[in-house]
Amino acid sequence: MRLSLIGAPTDVGASVAGCRLGPGALRVAGIGAALEALGNEVRQVGDLDGPPNPQQPPVDGYRHLDEVIAWNTALRDAVAAELADGRLPIMLGGDHSLAIGSISAVAAHCRAVGKKLLIIWVDAHADINTHEMTPSGNIHGMPVACLLGHGPDELTGLSDQVPAITADQIHQVGLRSVDPGEKRFLAESGLAVYDMRFLDEVGMRRAMTRVLASVGEDTHLHLSLDLDFVDPDVAPGVGTPVVGGPTYREAHLVMEMIADTGRLGSLDIVEVNPALDVRNRTAELAVDLAESLFGKSTLLRITDLDNPPRG
Repeated sequence: MRLSLIGAPTDVGASVAGCRLGPGALRVAGIGAALEALGNEVRQVGDLDGPPNPQQPPVDGYRHLDEVIAWNTALRDAVAAELADGRLPIMLGGDHSLAIGSISAVAAHCRAVGKKLLIIWVDAHADINTHEMTPSGNIHGMPVACLLGHGPDELTGLSDQVPAITADQIHQVGLRSVDPGEKRFLAESGLAVYDMRFLDEVGMRRAMTRVLASVGEDTHLHLSLDLDFVDPDVAPGVGTPVVGGPTYREAHLVMEMIADTGRLGSLDIVEVNPALDVRNRTAELAVDLAESLFGKSTLLRITDLDNPPRG
């Protein structure tokens, strides 16, 4: 595959500073070499430029709105350029507000080429707050709402239409920290949500089978991977850890099942915070997960999971 690594070193949308160092940590963990070792051709786009984190309080319910707009606009353009060149863009974040820009570009691309878009949003949080109901004003808690058309025009208008996506195009997996207003919003919007209780009751494999049920030859899969999706015992280097998340093996199963489809078209890796990490463990986990996502497996990969090979 022809992959492009795009660094977005900012934490302007985050609650805790530090994930601006995430792209560097992922490179130190060897993400480029790991993906090349799997037979991919990797283009190093480098890091985007943008405004620094001013560390200011919210204004009208948004923290650092101008800075978030600038970063997302730059990222939207960078992702669009790589997609137009027939490449698979991998955004190395940075905080999760950046998904507004990356997915806005992906959605516009899918409409232009006639692809069906399916977004898999793996995260401990729903990220569907608005400025009226946010408890913090941090925009990394708002990207899903903005993509669905609820937010400032400068963010909701980054794609070729408003809203950039519709609720049926996104599936959220791993939620376990949802604000009261978000609970109502999720119920009203009709998003497909596989929270930790659902995963506990039915298991990760059955959940992901449901998530991927509609994938076909005309599907563009976008994975937005927030590392706080994984339990903090496994991924300690995140700004907003929430206990009780998926295990190391469950996280890999998600990646492997996505890889089995052969339809991954774009990827976000966000919220790696080296300032809170232990010996770069979380960045190394992200690289491990990326390897599974691009085909690394113990045995020859199969698609008939009910009839595994005997060995």
